[in-house]
Amino acid sequence: MCGIVGVIGRQDATQVLLGGLEKLEYRGYDSAGLYVNDQHGHDHLIRRVGRISALEAAVMPDIQGVMGIGHTRWATNGRPTEANAHPQVSSDERFYLVHNGVITNAQALADRFLQNVTLASDTDTEVLVQLVAVFARQGLDTPAAFKKALSLCEGSYACCLVDRLDPLHLYAAKAKSPLLIGQGDGFYVVASDALAMLDRTDQFLELEDGEVVTLTADSCRIETLAGQVQHRTPITVALDAADLDLGPYPYYMLKEIDEQPAVLRRLVSRYVEADSRIAVDPALLTALAAADRLYIVAAGTSYHAGLVGKPLFEQLAQVPTEVHLASEFGYHQPLLAEKPFFIFLSQSGETADSRQVLVNVKRQGFPSLTITNVATSTLAREADFALDLCAGPEIAVASTKAYTAQIAVEALLAQALGQQRGVPAAQAFDVAHQLSLAATAQEAILAEKPTVHALAGELFGDTRDAFFIGRGADYAVSLEAALKLKEISYVQAEGFAAGELKHGTIALITQGTPVVAFITDPATAAHTRSNAQEVEARGGRVLRIAAASLATPDDELVVQDVPSLLTPLVTIVVGQLLAYFTSLDRGYDVDRPRNLAKSVTVE
Repeated sequence: MCGIVGVIGRQDATQVLLGGLEKLEYRGYDSAGLYVNDQHGHDHLIRRVGRISALEAAVMPDIQGVMGIGHTRWATNGRPTEANAHPQVSSDERFYLVHNGVITNAQALADRFLQNVTLASDTDTEVLVQLVAVFARQGLDTPAAFKKALSLCEGSYACCLVDRLDPLHLYAAKAKSPLLIGQGDGFYVVASDALAMLDRTDQFLELEDGEVVTLTADSCRIETLAGQVQHRTPITVALDAADLDLGPYPYYMLKEIDEQPAVLRRLVSRYVEADSRIAVDPALLTALAAADRLYIVAAGTSYHAGLVGKPLFEQLAQVPTEVHLASEFGYHQPLLAEKPFFIFLSQSGETADSRQVLVNVKRQGFPSLTITNVATSTLAREADFALDLCAGPEIAVASTKAYTAQIAVEALLAQALGQQRGVPAAQAFDVAHQLSLAATAQEAILAEKPTVHALAGELFGDTRDAFFIGRGADYAVSLEAALKLKEISYVQAEGFAAGELKHGTIALITQGTPVVAFITDPATAAHTRSNAQEVEARGGRVLRIAAASLATPDDELVVQDVPSLLTPLVTIVVGQLLAYFTSLDRGYDVDRPRNLAKSVTVE
């Protein structure tokens, strides 16, 4: 969701904050703001609605300091307005606060403690900073007032606080929302994502829920809300800052689509030994082999990757597998098998809905694995096991390479588990070779960008509605392709099992309605073609995407053959490109679609 940066030390805080906010803009871009203090009686607060560029334009050369906080917002409480932008300020203008998350009891706290305070915004964040001010006026010092206010909060928060009467200190805290402390030579930084400060340091301290940090230029004190001091060793975040460079690309999404073949090959190199064994923790395989049912829990694109993973685990490892939406599972847990094992899929590793399920799963004593693109994330740290997607930073809001990486890791893990269990299908399935074939097939599609661009214009140029259909793995990829199109081009797109189209949805087909049909499953190819003909008989415009071995002269796009279990790795590239070019042609910001943020850290 929102992005937080903070800095205290002997350097230009304004530029540190602006640079960090630029790197975090993918997490929120409704509004942005910063507060800086030179520790000699001069300070500045700037807030603007819209992108970081609007904030940068408002920051004059004289707005300087050596400590400060910044924020880029994705609206949860209150509309995107300057009054609702962060930092939020106490009514006595003493305290400044930036905050990610949602304080669910904010109204109750306001009713109880802030009867004599006039709130200037519609945010739960202002309630928190006003509470700190109230408790400070009652005689508590700033750390005590901050901890008392936090102890009353329910919900989630990652926040950074400044007391303008004591600008030599910077305070931060977290509960259920990510926050890291970066350590440098003569300075400390605070960030909701290490990407924000990688150009400053690669040494970061991970915070746990319920911890509060007091920073100076040369010191870091971590303690619990109860005052117990915590000792933490820095970790090295090994990311290449060059991965954040757009290079010749106009948008990160296109760059990340193009990176997918390299990601598949990187995963093979990372997880496959010279003797073709899959290199995963033996303890993980033992725990998986002991399970009588796997539960894949995820949200959005990761959920769709889980749908592809289900047949991989069932066919290669012979383990019944269920796929669940995290937001539903968290409040409506189904009847579980006797020996369940939970697999969490998340690009960011910070998805709040998934973390809620993980907390409940751990409380019940069930084993868990997180498959994520951020090895230092909360879900990776808190699960019993973690596997890295090795995809590199994914900046565009619409996920692409993380989706295909999740499927690839599921395939690698399914084969490893199948081999552990002695399943013949796993012994015969050379996943490393098949992923290499899939990478080559992806590259063949990427070489056809002009053709896909032309088809996108013809199919979706001025449409309001679109449908994607397929069966088996093609149905799973239809859901993801539809999500990509609606995310960034705002076309009302839906994915359907092709055989279900005639059971109601075909009523929506009118003259020219675009329908994309994926045809890569030998068992159902003829049936899907029949469904496509039903659409055309009612005036719909069908785009057929077929595997080479199943292709006919009428198919507009033909993809190279890969095993049917892995066809989504290939066909989704077409779906991603169709969405990209449709958004591009409509003049939208491909990387930052309206109302969306990259990392969803609120329930």
